[in-house]
Amino acid sequence: MERNDFDKVIERGGTASVKWDATEKVFGTKDILPMWVADMDFHPPEAVAEALKSKIDHGIFGYTFVPRSVTEALQDWLGRRHGWDVDESSIVFSEGVVPSLSTAIRAFTEKGDKVLVHSPVYTPFFDMVKNNGRTLVTSSLVYKNNRFELDFDDFEAKLLDGVKLFILCSPHNPGGRVWTKDELEKMGDLCVKHGCLIVSDEIHSDLVFQPNVHTPISMIKEAFKDITATFVAPSKTFNLAGLQASAAVIPNKEMKAKFKRIQQQQGFFTLNTFAIAGMEAAYRNGEEWLGQLLAYLEENMRIAIDYIGEHLPMLKPMRPDATYLLWIDCRELGLSDEEIREKLLYKGKIGLEPGKKYGKGGEGFVRMNLACPRGTLDDGLERLKKAFS
Repeated sequence: MERNDFDKVIERGGTASVKWDATEKVFGTKDILPMWVADMDFHPPEAVAEALKSKIDHGIFGYTFVPRSVTEALQDWLGRRHGWDVDESSIVFSEGVVPSLSTAIRAFTEKGDKVLVHSPVYTPFFDMVKNNGRTLVTSSLVYKNNRFELDFDDFEAKLLDGVKLFILCSPHNPGGRVWTKDELEKMGDLCVKHGCLIVSDEIHSDLVFQPNVHTPISMIKEAFKDITATFVAPSKTFNLAGLQASAAVIPNKEMKAKFKRIQQQQGFFTLNTFAIAGMEAAYRNGEEWLGQLLAYLEENMRIAIDYIGEHLPMLKPMRPDATYLLWIDCRELGLSDEEIREKLLYKGKIGLEPGKKYGKGGEGFVRMNLACPRGTLDDGLERLKKAFS
């Protein structure tokens, strides 16, 4: 297979890109380098582009259904990448992981029920719980030795307080932690013990750096399989967020029926034509591309962490086990979150995600997206240095 040119800079302005065209709306200024929202500045695998072009060339865009070949492609992928044997009957398709979170909350809980999430964590976890009229409960992660750890005593204390559903982020966003099998087993055992269902967002599970290994929590024990809905998607892995394609793996028939019932109430019918084609092509033919991507991302991480260590020693980046997101501790600067934001935007002219957006424990941090060509990364690091020099 030929080498993919991840160094190539692709102009994304004027394409209705959230990352590149919505900067003024999000940050109040256009004059910045956006390194915030979690998509990549890379072309997807050529097989995906070819599959989409084939649909365009055919030229008819009538009603579609998700063919069995897509389900098989997903099953094969999960088996090859994660050693996870998923039964066809457990798979449900959805237009995205965040819509699936909302669907699951409505399907598995009632209004007012308590839903547990870790903090800091991906912001829509909080939003979907509160927007659906459920009670948000958080268990804070422990920041120790520049790494997130789990507080199992606090986690169990929260479960004991009548929590009905736990939403797990695995691997973790924004910290990039790949939870070990032992950690996942402890969480799962506590959920079984206290009668709590699990929703596991595993959208970043393919973006794992060796020697780390992602373990789907559902495959660890039969008892976990029976209480877990797992969400996966090609969107982060292959940069296909705009196609709006994802899947849920829900082995428990009653849970699956509840999930599908809410989908029907929402009027969800099927994936769109391009989502179907893109998802299958990515899972069938994207593995070599992904291998090259991971090597490129890992080198970007090394460059960024080394640069920050040399030029900005007061910043402490957390080396991620997975994802293309760098979580940076800025607290030694002695600045407020607003002062950090002002320096980034108006002195460095760079747009990063503010840590406080991710909940308690995120104050004084920022999240930087490194899924970009090396020239863009170099520019971003110079801007980061300028912001705080």
